[in-house]
Amino acid sequence: WDWRAAANSSGGLVYFTSVSRCKAAGAAPGSSSGKTPYQRCSSQDSLDEQAMVDYFKEVEIIQRSGDKLSDVYVNVVLCSSEGEQEEAWLMEAGLATLFDESASDGEDSIALLSTLTRTQAAAVERRVETLKQTLRKRNKPYSVPDVREIFKPASQSKVRAHIRPRISAVSSCVNEDMQVGGADAETDINLEVSFSEQALTYKEGLKVTQPQNEADDRLPDFRVSQDKTGQTRVGDLSAEDMKKVRRLVLIEMSALFDTCGIEVKAHKALKVKVRESGLFGVSLSTLLEQDQRRIPGTKVPLILQHLMSHIEEQGLDTEGVLRIPGAATRVKAVCHELEHKFYEGVFPWQSLKQHDAASLLKLFIRELPYPLLTVEYFSAFISVLKLPTKKQQLQALNLLVLLLPEPNRDTLKALLEFFQRVTDHKDRNKMTLNNVAVVMAPNIFMCKGFRSKISEQQEFAMATGTANIVRLLVRYQNLLWTIPKFVLNQVRKHNMENQRKMHRDRAVKKLLKKMAYDRERASDKQEKNTEAEGGFIRVQAPQFSKVSMAVQLTEDLKASDVLTHFLSQERSPSVKREDLCLYEMGGNIKERCLDEETYITALLELNPSAEWVIKSVQH
Repeated sequence: WDWRAAANSSGGLVYFTSVSRCKAAGAAPGSSSGKTPYQRCSSQDSLDEQAMVDYFKEVEIIQRSGDKLSDVYVNVVLCSSEGEQEEAWLMEAGLATLFDESASDGEDSIALLSTLTRTQAAAVERRVETLKQTLRKRNKPYSVPDVREIFKPASQSKVRAHIRPRISAVSSCVNEDMQVGGADAETDINLEVSFSEQALTYKEGLKVTQPQNEADDRLPDFRVSQDKTGQTRVGDLSAEDMKKVRRLVLIEMSALFDTCGIEVKAHKALKVKVRESGLFGVSLSTLLEQDQRRIPGTKVPLILQHLMSHIEEQGLDTEGVLRIPGAATRVKAVCHELEHKFYEGVFPWQSLKQHDAASLLKLFIRELPYPLLTVEYFSAFISVLKLPTKKQQLQALNLLVLLLPEPNRDTLKALLEFFQRVTDHKDRNKMTLNNVAVVMAPNIFMCKGFRSKISEQQEFAMATGTANIVRLLVRYQNLLWTIPKFVLNQVRKHNMENQRKMHRDRAVKKLLKKMAYDRERASDKQEKNTEAEGGFIRVQAPQFSKVSMAVQLTEDLKASDVLTHFLSQERSPSVKREDLCLYEMGGNIKERCLDEETYITALLELNPSAEWVIKSVQH
């Protein structure tokens, strides 16, 4: 039986129940056939048969271990009922007023709707219409507006009037990106145009075939073109603007899957009982609460940090690190010892064997009561490989990473960076990207609650699919934590729309008060404008001895140049370059830590009212 053929079929959310099918296929863990042993996979391009043998060996190890260290939690996962999924989606997208007129975010919803692209607007329309039809079937009273009322013709609609002038520009921009540059266009990631708009243009211009997962399963060197206004990473924006990012990313992710004709079922977790203390089988939020009481600002669970550090201290040149398991009885004993001694600081790390530490790391991931990739987006991660191109798969992963809760996102980042360091030593440890992916995929995707009987064909399809997803996450991790420019531009427009609305609706008293305040500010602003017109910008640094300075504005001035100029004048010897960031503040953004390659003149054109502040940053 050819498992490669099965790799192209689509599977659902599953729990791998046995490795007997692998044995029947002649690729069993520990089987003694007359075949010559395979050489361990050294290719970075595709998953070979030996790699999948490693996958099912890992499944067998997991099943033998049992993992039942505690019975005090249960995680039940259910598909949302018809209509409930759309209602939850609209609430999460900040559009509750589209089905509940009493919701408090009406004006903010209008501002959000005014920023949407045609594909994003279509995603909202589809869910509103589905919810409306569901409520009608139930014969329940409802306040869901007619879709035509939400998105009226340009003369009446606040949304479509804002969208329609940009459609032709979007299409031509995407077409130019796809047509100019030949093969390079296939590996260039365009962050300025909505991913779902790009997918629509691709779909309209080409005969789309199903994604291939065999010999042509290459991992190209994707690159992001240089943007003079700078790249924005997770952590660069204020919490207020990140909330807007998350709403827009949810709409964009749904629009991308909708455009490609892929339905993603939502799931929800029903918490029965979860451990409220300890190390293993404890939620990430609880772990971080425990850890932050000891070390404020902790973003990744301390136990996970210690396990990764210990494996590295033992040397990443060890052959089979992460693949070769520790002794099961010893691992279980060490696990219990850690539970009692870790926070007391008396655990004997020097006696912990490297392979045991690797087994504990994998156990930690599996024992999370809720999946690292979350119950809500687990199905979407699985569905990524249904997208027709590698570029679209990468774009979807980018959006999904941005949607993860902060503890999950930070923990995933730490793990992927660790996996990359392991593969950096592949010449000695024999752990290539493929080998790490197939070993870690079962630990990440064999989640409690997603359990069902599946066919032989589905089992192998899911095996190769989940391994490929881990492969993409590790290989392209440097791109996945980037906030696309088109999303950031939508946040800017959202902020400007809110500001305009706020100014329009103020009462006379507040307006008079503001006018007095504006008069007071006018001289300051005039001074700033005079400086800019005279070729200078004013940079504030209230945390430091050099609280303010003028910097000459040139076409080539970058954020890095401003920091260099500041350090040349700052008197405190304790101030280090790596601890500083130049922030864009005010105007159409709350605050944004600038990439050092940002050109100030280009950013001024995008945000003319911005102020410039140097602050220290937490690493």
